[in-house]
Amino acid sequence: MKTLKTLFFLLSIALITFSCSSDDDKPEPIKYAEENPLDAYMAGSGFSQKAVDVKNSGIYEYGFSFKPTVTGKINALVVKIPDVNPTLRITVWDAATKTVIKSEVINVATANVTVEKAITPIALTKDKEYFFTVNSDDWINRTKTDGSAATYPIVAGNITITGYAYISSTAAETIFPTNARNTYYAGDMSFKFQRTE
Repeated sequence: MKTLKTLFFLLSIALITFSCSSDDDKPEPIKYAEENPLDAYMAGSGFSQKAVDVKNSGIYEYGFSFKPTVTGKINALVVKIPDVNPTLRITVWDAATKTVIKSEVINVATANVTVEKAITPIALTKDKEYFFTVNSDDWINRTKTDGSAATYPIVAGNITITGYAYISSTAAETIFPTNARNTYYAGDMSFKFQRTE
């Protein structure tokens, strides 16, 4: 009986040790850094060369289309405009169906100061095209010094920018932009993207 108890005790210790070592052998899940594609977009397009503030110039829904090259999520919205706007609306669209995935309102309390708003994450699917827009009558008009066109797509980290477009709107409307342009970018608005797998 004593031998059986000893054997049982040793077997228990071996199982506990194996169980603990198995937990230790599991790799920690990778946590990817957040990335904002705006700077790489401006550099790749050449639109970082010249910037002019435009204020109170008619309300438009404007922004850029993009595809994530990996599965991920948008964790925050980032905006800088040349005027105060306590109810600036930013929208993420499904580009194929032209339907709204999510809209958020940001309080821009100071002109030409970058504002970041953390949001409930918006899941993005690898290689699916989305549109990211703002509804405003203020923007920073960014162009190349010589006014020439950018060539799309533009790789900006794990985000590929596929184009820029706008449409005339009102403060109450959210309309999918259909007027594509490649000689300028109106901004500045972007997001914090984080890869998830």
